Amino acid sequence: MTAKFVIGLDMGTTSVKAVVFGLNGKVAAESEQLTTSYYPQPDWVEQDPEELAVSAAAAIKTAIQQAGILPSQIAAIGFSCAMHSIICVDKNGVPLTRAIIWADGRSSAQAEQLMGENGLSIYARTGTPIHPMSPFVKLKWMNESGYEPYRKAAYFLSVKEYVIQKWYGKRVVDYSMASATGMFNGNTLEWDEEALSAVNVKKEQLSEVVPPTEVLSGMKQEIADEIGIPADLPLVIGAADGQLANLGIGAILPGEVTVTVGTSGAVRQWAKGFQVNEKHETFCYMFTGDTSIIGGPTNNGGIALEWLKKLINYDGTYDELTAEAGKVAPGANGILFLPYINGERAPLWNQQAKGNFFGLSITHQKEHLVRAVLEGITFNLYQIGQALERLAGESKKIYVNGGLARSPLWLQMMADVFGKDIYVSESHHSAAWGAAWTALVAVGEVDSFEDIKQNVPMGAVTKPDPHAHLIYQDVYKKYARLVNDLSKYF
Repeated sequence: MTAKFVIGLDMGTTSVKAVVFGLNGKVAAESEQLTTSYYPQPDWVEQDPEELAVSAAAAIKTAIQQAGILPSQIAAIGFSCAMHSIICVDKNGVPLTRAIIWADGRSSAQAEQLMGENGLSIYARTGTPIHPMSPFVKLKWMNESGYEPYRKAAYFLSVKEYVIQKWYGKRVVDYSMASATGMFNGNTLEWDEEALSAVNVKKEQLSEVVPPTEVLSGMKQEIADEIGIPADLPLVIGAADGQLANLGIGAILPGEVTVTVGTSGAVRQWAKGFQVNEKHETFCYMFTGDTSIIGGPTNNGGIALEWLKKLINYDGTYDELTAEAGKVAPGANGILFLPYINGERAPLWNQQAKGNFFGLSITHQKEHLVRAVLEGITFNLYQIGQALERLAGESKKIYVNGGLARSPLWLQMMADVFGKDIYVSESHHSAAWGAAWTALVAVGEVDSFEDIKQNVPMGAVTKPDPHAHLIYQDVYKKYARLVNDLSKYF
């Protein structure tokens, strides 16, 4: 039977999703398994790698069942995953720790120390900013703190690598996930010796680095049986979720920028070769041997809205909550919100950053707070976008995806703040579609990554309101000054 479908597996921070696509990008079925984060100490954020592996298998199985298709109709599975996780494992691949994920801040002191020493030179070669999100900085904390699992570890794996070794018995990692460790040299495409020496890790303790089109087959039979697929169904290693979100929405030409906002967020652009920002404002993670993604991530996307919802004890839906903000004019009646409730990556790269409501008065109601939070999230993304433009040139077209992209109010806010048309896909599964398309390239079902542009079902375009844009330009100047003035107090 001719293959008619492809699956994108997307392991994010809040859930694991499997999406069954037709070869034209139309969604046939999807399955989502929520994940659990653990907070054993202040600033520590961990997830259970075994839970994630079980969720990944269950998501694929359920998605196939819901699509009502036969395994023989599936061309391949592509793999997308969140970046910056690290697990200590023994020689048999058994975890000695939970996965320490990107949001973990235990290594803040090591990040600060590195910035005063050789951190910027390592950033210049690896493209990963010096920050507690980075596995490189986490390993430095492990080395200096006497962390026992680190001393016993035979290998260090990301969540994605853990799932692959559990399913296939192989230790391999794609270019982008390797780049996101902070220990991979973007110019040589090899593990960086100075970075490894700084954390007392040997390259033999890390995985073999392969391109995103690497095809895995020979899944362990018990795993294949559990999922309900043949053991030789191709699983393509794919890339990190950031690269694949850009690919999956078709933002692969110069000047095409993708803004993703889920729990966290990012502003990203496709680039040729390896490029870093001298001011340490942006990241550069390789995708293939000669292409990369440059941009800046924020810790504070939808999580800020979730925090406010809990804070004001709002028992309605998120749609109802954002509708409250629609009652308020641009500028939130004078309130500015710095969204750094979870520390911050770009543009500050300071895990000690703190959130702030500025301009509160007795006349303000909850709808003003909601509007201010949404605007604060958007101003932060705009500030990251400004830094990216200084490196890559002016943005010509802006694509938006992620959970907040489902809000028409927020899409209009994006258009008004950026002053540009905003493009969204019909599907909110851009990373999964990017993973699926990479799989199709790998198994020869399609010719190139670039051909995806003809296979992204696009939704309506949101156009900016010129009057609102002028208002936001003025409000943003105040926001940027406030960020600059308060940063020294973090």
